[in-house]
Amino acid sequence: MKLTATEIEVAEILEKDARLSDDDLAKMVNISTDQVRQIVKKLEEDKVIVRYESLVDWTKVDGHQGVTAMIDVKVTPKRDVGFNDVAERIYRYKEVKSVYLMSGTYDLSVQVEGQSVNDVAHFVSQKLSTIEGVISTTTHFVLKKYKHDGTIYDSDDQDRRIVVSP
Repeated sequence: MKLTATEIEVAEILEKDARLSDDDLAKMVNISTDQVRQIVKKLEEDKVIVRYESLVDWTKVDGHQGVTAMIDVKVTPKRDVGFNDVAERIYRYKEVKSVYLMSGTYDLSVQVEGQSVNDVAHFVSQKLSTIEGVISTTTHFVLKKYKHDGTIYDSDDQDRRIVVSP
């Protein structure tokens, strides 16, 4: 799909901050508010903008539990469909947040969220490893998020440069 430079600019801005008003967005790209609305509507209809979402730092919410794991998956690809069939079977589980085809030792990278380590272990042993074509898995648990989708967590925004005086 070919987009104009303005459509690309609008998409890039919305990707960083989807809460901008149409008026603010129009000023940023130097077009009318009506043009912004038309562009956004087109981007949504063409599925360039897939969804709007919020990034929540759950570590700041008392009582919220949860665990995130990144699972490396080695797969035997199927004739005529490659990795797509196995990837589709994996991404249909509610626990799965992301699935990526990767280069390197493992074929797929799967991000999973559960209420506990045991939930993730159950998912891997009872669901993921039983899928035809899955050869092996390696599970890595996320201990702390420092940065996600370009957003730095727990940044105190203090200038950490060393003052140099003559």
